[in-house]
Amino acid sequence: MRDNGTEEGGSRTIVRELRQERIEADLVVAGGGLSGVCCAITAARQGLRVVLAQDRPVLGGNASSEVRLWILGATSHMGNNNRWAREGGVIDELLVENTWRNPEGNAIILDSIVLEFVRREEGIRLLLNTAVDEVETGEDGAIVGALAYCSQNQMRYLLKAPLFVDATGDGLLGFLSGAAFRMGAEAREEFGELLAPETEQHTLLGHSLYFYSRDTGRPVTYVPPAFALKDIEEIPRFRELRVTDSGCRLWWLEYGGERDTVYETEEIKWELWKVAYGVWNYIKNSGEFPEAETLTLEWMGTIPGKRESRRFEGDLMLTQQDVVEQRTHADAVSFGGWAIDLHPSDGVYSAQSGCTQWHSKGVYQIPYRTMYSRNVPNLFLTGRLISASHIAFGSTRVMATCAHNGQAVGMAAVLCHRDGLRPRDLIVPEKLHELQQQLLRAGQHIPGVYADDAADKARAAKVTASSELELAELKASGEWTLLDKPMSLLLPVGEGHVPAVTVSLRAQVAVMVKASLWGAEHEGNTTPDKKLGETEFLLAAGEQMARLDFDAVLDKPEHLFYMLEPVAGVEIALSDEQIAGVLTLAQKMNKAVAKSLVQTPPEGSGIDTFAYWLPDRRPMARNVAARMEPALRMFGAANVVNGVARPWRGVNAWVPAREDKRPVLRLEWAVPQRVSEIEISFDTDFDHPMESVLMGHPERVMPGCVTEFEVCAGAKGSVAHVVENHQTRWSLRLEKPVETSELSVVVLGHGSALPAIFEVRCY
Repeated sequence: MRDNGTEEGGSRTIVRELRQERIEADLVVAGGGLSGVCCAITAARQGLRVVLAQDRPVLGGNASSEVRLWILGATSHMGNNNRWAREGGVIDELLVENTWRNPEGNAIILDSIVLEFVRREEGIRLLLNTAVDEVETGEDGAIVGALAYCSQNQMRYLLKAPLFVDATGDGLLGFLSGAAFRMGAEAREEFGELLAPETEQHTLLGHSLYFYSRDTGRPVTYVPPAFALKDIEEIPRFRELRVTDSGCRLWWLEYGGERDTVYETEEIKWELWKVAYGVWNYIKNSGEFPEAETLTLEWMGTIPGKRESRRFEGDLMLTQQDVVEQRTHADAVSFGGWAIDLHPSDGVYSAQSGCTQWHSKGVYQIPYRTMYSRNVPNLFLTGRLISASHIAFGSTRVMATCAHNGQAVGMAAVLCHRDGLRPRDLIVPEKLHELQQQLLRAGQHIPGVYADDAADKARAAKVTASSELELAELKASGEWTLLDKPMSLLLPVGEGHVPAVTVSLRAQVAVMVKASLWGAEHEGNTTPDKKLGETEFLLAAGEQMARLDFDAVLDKPEHLFYMLEPVAGVEIALSDEQIAGVLTLAQKMNKAVAKSLVQTPPEGSGIDTFAYWLPDRRPMARNVAARMEPALRMFGAANVVNGVARPWRGVNAWVPAREDKRPVLRLEWAVPQRVSEIEISFDTDFDHPMESVLMGHPERVMPGCVTEFEVCAGAKGSVAHVVENHQTRWSLRLEKPVETSELSVVVLGHGSALPAIFEVRCY
């Protein structure tokens, strides 16, 4: 085929134009990081036609194999006091699936999982290697269309839709459309944030770039490129280098916070390459690391992971006070819980610590008003560019939080599309309530917001079970541990007088032991900051039972800490049983996210002082062996319709008795119901962060997850038999609705712990 072009006049100028395809959609999502992915999937599942335009060859953004940062959010490596805080919905599906398929944390496998989840949705038109570079707006400032260019097929796309989402990280779509944005740190007086600087500053979090090494089993010579950093002592933190570190454990290889993190990102990348290759040269050739002799450089990042650039303005800007004080918002649609994690702007060249992480006592709500532009009327915001101050951004920027926000935006777009509305139009009570309820149905967790979907027929059913756990004992496994640090049994307790707890202690000599009972001041928190009682007793030498009995009465269910102070020479008996909503904690710290046992912020910073209480990870995790009098009756069948689908101020799950070998959960109606959809939520351990890459996990299926089950419709018999389940949520849409006065869920298989079901819905 020959193309001689088009001649203009007598100049013989050849004019050619790129091919252009016009795509009409209900929603255009620019940016294929986790926030854009979760947004697009959520909208497509509700029937919207979605265009997802991603400027990279893979999905996942900083989580992808191009950057290889682990996905984290409110769980913070299990290093804060946010128990059972893993995000729900689509990001939970991805993390659970990745843990099942990819417990080794291979970033390439994660790429394929994210891609598969997007490709499953027929309503998504995926455009990889495609960047938005032009925007057309109407007279009212709304986006009419966006032009995007694909570098691989040299195609231009005209993307037309009534609604647009900016999930690009740098906010390219918002920038081109004229949306109001900020860069840098606000002055303290603007929002009254005590962590903020006195004056406005161009202070940003920088980029990071990682590398992986591999042991070849034989000596490997390394000759660095000429541009590699020559003097490692230019990096004040070079003494922190460890041969065992690779991937995102090298997060502190950071640079660029004093530069323009949008327009100078290529220069920042070159500086990071200089640093990273210089670090590897030092490891290989300094003589300080003889164990590196057989290591080779397996992989070097080619694009840096960005932390901060533009932040856009919505109708509300989240601030430090929203995060720390855990403020309540009527329009809450998501939550966060990562620390306010701020870094020195000169990054790796700073003499300061690589980060300062200030945790809240619990998770905080994220309001919908932060998720759309205040001046571009049809533009949603998600990911790290939502409406937040620089200080609050230090917490909201992490990927699982961004993804959870993405799901909220995707569902908001569904309601806007259905009713012909724009984002701000949902800020009315009835629309916000519907948005919250639809999100809860999709697996979203919104702290303090209960499911009360009037269409859910399960709410009107009488719910019973073949048995219900009455937890009178955590059986001793024969293991003991030293009581060398404060320990606590975290128990879900109902209204009324609190139960007594008896533990088994073993002392070398007679000694006094102190115990106390604590709750949390803020509803749903698991930070012990409200003392309810204390006692002490003389422990004789040898093994004996110790009864912790406190004169305390609760007016509503909550988690309580039965706490023992450390005593030299004393051991406590352990149990290997794991029960939903029950944990054993110790006062300790995770060095990845904390610097001391007790968070001790600077005076006048607006940050709380409190101790960290953390569980062990499996397979090391154990509970304190204990007897409860009276037994805890918090595991009843009625929990599956109580409106909460995870431990929060209680268990909120049905757990059968230990001796029940074929547990059955039943929903019964006085009048037969027409049922076409059934949804069940299982226990995949929301306390597990499920870090997506680098870290390995000891199990593929969570201990309390129901792995095999049957759903029966009364006399009509079985409507579904699932033989392999590892996911949190399971949904069945019947080809033909059934008329029935009874539904039952028969548990036929589960993990190593007692099974738990958090929620059942029927439509």
